[in-house]
Amino acid sequence: MSTKERESSGSGQRDAGPPSYVARPPDLTEHRYQLEDSKGRPWLWLTVKSRSREARQLPLFFDRDTITGTVEADLDKAEGSKGVLISVVAAVTAVGQEEIRFLDVSAELWNAKSAPSKLTGKQTWPFSITLPAECVNPERGKSKQLQEVYSLPPTFSERASPAYIDYKLVATVRKGSFRVNQTLATSIVYLPMVRAESPSPLRQLAYREGSGLVGPDGDPDGWKVLTPVTVMGTIFGARQVELQCTVAVAKPLIYALGSPIPIIVTLRGSDEQALDVLATPSSVRMHLLRVRLVGSHAVQEESTGRSNNVFREIVGTAFFWPSDEGAPQPGVRVLQGELEVKKSLKLGFVFPRFSLRYMLALLPFRAPGFAPAVSAGPDSDALLTERVSIASVNAPGVVPRSYAPPGYVFPEEGDYNTAVGYLENGNQR
Repeated sequence: MSTKERESSGSGQRDAGPPSYVARPPDLTEHRYQLEDSKGRPWLWLTVKSRSREARQLPLFFDRDTITGTVEADLDKAEGSKGVLISVVAAVTAVGQEEIRFLDVSAELWNAKSAPSKLTGKQTWPFSITLPAECVNPERGKSKQLQEVYSLPPTFSERASPAYIDYKLVATVRKGSFRVNQTLATSIVYLPMVRAESPSPLRQLAYREGSGLVGPDGDPDGWKVLTPVTVMGTIFGARQVELQCTVAVAKPLIYALGSPIPIIVTLRGSDEQALDVLATPSSVRMHLLRVRLVGSHAVQEESTGRSNNVFREIVGTAFFWPSDEGAPQPGVRVLQGELEVKKSLKLGFVFPRFSLRYMLALLPFRAPGFAPAVSAGPDSDALLTERVSIASVNAPGVVPRSYAPPGYVFPEEGDYNTAVGYLENGNQR
């Protein structure tokens, strides 16, 4: 994602230095790999230190980290070697297509031509590589409309995923002319660190003191009130009803992993019975959706319609309870709610050929005795959607709290495709 895109989508702010909780630990984990010859004898070794908890895990690095380690080679068993090179390479790959490499940072560790004397036996070369914060668009020559520079995307690898982003650390022993170079490589995990922006002063005060959240009327800086939508349908098969639904979501629209998203739903109308039926916690269906786009349209902001290259899935479900803020008013019902951002979610990113975004989606209400009006059009599944972003950590000093009533049971999460009555083409594969 370019700097401009990151700011416009509210995807967080980068500190001048690394966040305090990601400071490099004093004892990094050492990973060691080796390459054997045809007789099973090791002759090339790659050692790297990382943030991973265990050596058996892939090496882990955050942005601004410097990758350090050593390359060792037994030159007596590697006759004809002309040089040693260490590289960090990265590529995005869609299933069934060739990979598109977007990063290649290399450092020459030894060159036989420039060495003062011939080397023999086992030799060791230390290395240190600092990853850049951005990379040039690998497809910049195909369209003038594409951004020229993007932030490095995170590693992405999931079973049955339509696309992957892979980073590798590669040690290369260069051979002479007409001889194949030999390489020893390992995949590494790269994760950018994004910090959420600070909530409004009133919300910070509520978090610190454990007091209730102030709604949009009393704290306009703390909420984004979305455009009201009309809820229409038939109640008890007897009469048609029409209500107005307004959703307010806590600002800024970027939420740290493991934090709740505060939500307020307000229903207004003249039919008190319809309000009582629909203004129940089980009637409101609001989800956090993860949307993956694969292909040439991945960097376009509005490319979230249905196609074989758009993959949507529910990754969070909001739960609600009657609000106790303010006195009840005739013709008005208010529900307060939260949606927990799971710690296991991956950060969103926008990158040529592959992007991952998040959005909140309010689906048609579902309640006993209420039949929603049938909507027409390919994008009418949700009553409304709103783009949001996921951050690695909260703003400094901010510790969000949950306001769910004691003993509240979280709802089961369903499948988005089933909920809206269709099966995504991409999910059929």
